[in-house]
Amino acid sequence: MNGEVPDPRQVFTALADIVYRGSSVSEVYTAVCVSATILVPGCDHASLMLHQEAGFATAAASDEVARLVDEYERELGEGPCLDAILDEVPQLDPDLATPTAWPALAARLLADTPVRGVMGFRLLVDDRKVGALNLFSDTPGTFGSEAADAAALLTSFASVAVAAAAHGEQARSLREGLASNREIGKAIGLLMALHHFDDDAAFDLLRRTSQSMNVKIAEVARRVVAQHR
Repeated sequence: MNGEVPDPRQVFTALADIVYRGSSVSEVYTAVCVSATILVPGCDHASLMLHQEAGFATAAASDEVARLVDEYERELGEGPCLDAILDEVPQLDPDLATPTAWPALAARLLADTPVRGVMGFRLLVDDRKVGALNLFSDTPGTFGSEAADAAALLTSFASVAVAAAAHGEQARSLREGLASNREIGKAIGLLMALHHFDDDAAFDLLRRTSQSMNVKIAEVARRVVAQHR
């Protein structure tokens, strides 16, 4: 990355704000990839590859070069990302033009892309191996201990951020499912009209009342609707 390097605290604060705003998991993945090109010395491209039941898939990338590297790794069955996930240790090769653990991948990258150095760090969410953060440099020899330390820190933060976003999506899914209930929907509408609440505040009032009364939220909603008939 070229230009002035921003304060890392500002980047991490921006990432935390993305999670706090309730952004989707995919938005968090993309933000992590872009942040890698800002925070990690020598990193020009970054991607996040996930290990799913159907195999490996790229969840986000800073650009098309990073997506292409992931595609080559999956096609060839070798590379820093795959090894970071399967071997559970960070992977680093600062110069692909020298003997490497991934000769087929190195040959393809040297021929088809500007990438000359690679790193891969395992991503853990709720103690599960879910994927890896992959970083690529266009300058051979740039990735060293400083870059590896920065990447490890970002990966740790990313694990927490992704977990928080995933849990937030689960909560939103539950909320949407509940709101689809006819009585709950009516109750939310009544509270919005009578008390000038927005839908989040109306739902939160139903939820808190349900907890304090130790009754199901659908029953609280039914009583609200009944009182205003």
